[in-house]
Amino acid sequence: MEKERIAVGLDIGTTKIVAMIGKKNEYGKLEILGIGKSKSLGVARGVVNNITQTIQSIQQAILEAENDSGYKIKDVVVGIAGQHIRSIQHSDYISRANPEEVIGERDIQMLIDQVNKLAMLPGEEIIHVLPQEFKIDGQSEIKEPIGMYGGRLESSFHVVVGQASSIRNVGRCIQSSGIELSGLTLEPLASADAVLSQEEKEAGVALIDIGGGTTDLAIFKDGIIRHTAVIPFGGNVITEDIKEGCSIIEKQAELLKVKFGSAWPGENKDNEIVSIPGLRGREPKEISLKNLSKIIHARVVEIVEQVFAEIRSYGHEDPRKKLIAGIVLTGGGAQLQHIKQLVEYITGMDTRIGYPNEHLAGNSDEEISSPLYATAVGLVMNSIENSTQSAVKHHQEVLSNAVSRTSHEHQQQAPVVEVEQEKVPETTETKIRRSFFDKYVDKIKEFLDNAE
Repeated sequence: MEKERIAVGLDIGTTKIVAMIGKKNEYGKLEILGIGKSKSLGVARGVVNNITQTIQSIQQAILEAENDSGYKIKDVVVGIAGQHIRSIQHSDYISRANPEEVIGERDIQMLIDQVNKLAMLPGEEIIHVLPQEFKIDGQSEIKEPIGMYGGRLESSFHVVVGQASSIRNVGRCIQSSGIELSGLTLEPLASADAVLSQEEKEAGVALIDIGGGTTDLAIFKDGIIRHTAVIPFGGNVITEDIKEGCSIIEKQAELLKVKFGSAWPGENKDNEIVSIPGLRGREPKEISLKNLSKIIHARVVEIVEQVFAEIRSYGHEDPRKKLIAGIVLTGGGAQLQHIKQLVEYITGMDTRIGYPNEHLAGNSDEEISSPLYATAVGLVMNSIENSTQSAVKHHQEVLSNAVSRTSHEHQQQAPVVEVEQEKVPETTETKIRRSFFDKYVDKIKEFLDNAE
């Protein structure tokens, strides 16, 4: 018997910070126990630019999630994004000393360690090393090399690179908020885990996550991640354009975008007008919805075209790289009216809105299954894979601290039930992702400890 594991994901976005606590139920679905969100201060385009404000925002989201769930958070899996993230394709090989021995995890680890020694630009570090397909003695398209024989083991890799200082700043914020960092995940990968099905990843799909400060792209084909990119524009630039174009304050611009905004100007009639209260003692302002949609349309077209340029650079026009499942839109920006139709019009590809409800338990709150929380749900799923107990019941924590004052309410709470966890066989890719990340997180912790 294995104790049920409580997992915590922390999505540090440009507009909001979300802390989400969850566990797997008996059907293997994700049950969300608590959620906390706060306005993100100190983060611009996915990068921390004010440590103090970011710590305060994280603490507020953590506290809200703890109060909502009745659990005390110990550690979190954090999503990383930002305009500093880039990806490269790289191939490497090792010659094995004894081809008569079967290939094991040690050989694959040797190959990965070799890729980790790649020379990067000053200040950059390798974050993810994701194997694509393996080749053994010239035999290609091998997905699972373990257990096979061969002298030359070769693989193509998808290598994700980022600014070391940006990632360490995130680590510093987590540590200063009084919690531990148990894992790091690239945000487009977390969103993909939450909203894409295995069939879509096999068929070929582009996931576009439109956040507040950045738009993230992840392309999958044959079940393998093929391309990732971060475009430094998101919902915030649309709000900024509305603010400038209509001469109103940011709060009103955001409200206009969410309530009345559309990415397709043709949908609005010329006489549709919305009135906005004027600033202190001034006349109310009348704004035409058609003009509003024109402003939004221009900026969304720009974002989509940049993403589409990335999809083209991956080579989706090549029949072998064709993305049969088309595009999946998620993130807060995916809630904009008519955005699906606009993306289909620009790219000519089938498009759907991605909701993270596929992996959520049936009784989940409707709000949680919004595209807005796709990344947070994906991070909780990642945290479950980490096998750590990321949060404990408040009354358990009180007991463990040997404090005798136990409230009547806490005494009434049911004990934690031990649930048999179903063992999911791990693929080489998930093992590699895990072992590499453990080392990377340890490296960050070591850096932060030494910097004290």
